[in-house]
Amino acid sequence: MPLSVGDTIPNVTLKTNGPDGPEDIATGELFAGKRVVLFAVPGAFTPGCSNTHMPGFVVKADEVLTRGIDTLACLSVNDAFVMGAWQKDQNAQAILMLADGNADFTRAAGLENDRSSAGMGLRSLRYALIADDGVVQYIGVDTERGVVDKSSVDAVLANL
Repeated sequence: MPLSVGDTIPNVTLKTNGPDGPEDIATGELFAGKRVVLFAVPGAFTPGCSNTHMPGFVVKADEVLTRGIDTLACLSVNDAFVMGAWQKDQNAQAILMLADGNADFTRAAGLENDRSSAGMGLRSLRYALIADDGVVQYIGVDTERGVVDKSSVDAVLANL
């Protein structure tokens, strides 16, 4: 069953690219006592993610953060090095990049997308959520390939 409003964020360990390389980050700690916006993409450096989804959040990161959000984060089923490189490429320093390399969070959230037929393996669906103290307040999932609608920064802002 996919994550929905009222559900608690799954507690798994993700990676982020720190100054000395990949670092563990537990979602239980990341979300505890905070308001967090998390958006997930099917893949760093992919066209829809790099040309549409991420740029919206980069441009409006300050607006999101000034609405009582403690952390703005992006998750993808990629490794921490790829997420770090994508962060630099997208000028996304205001966004915490989360690598779900083994898709542990993605599977626990029920938001996986098997793209094996395209040679991409298991990926995340495109979505965005707002959580308060680890409880989902809003989740918008885009199921049509190439469409950024319910998971867009504008959809998030409309729900803050």
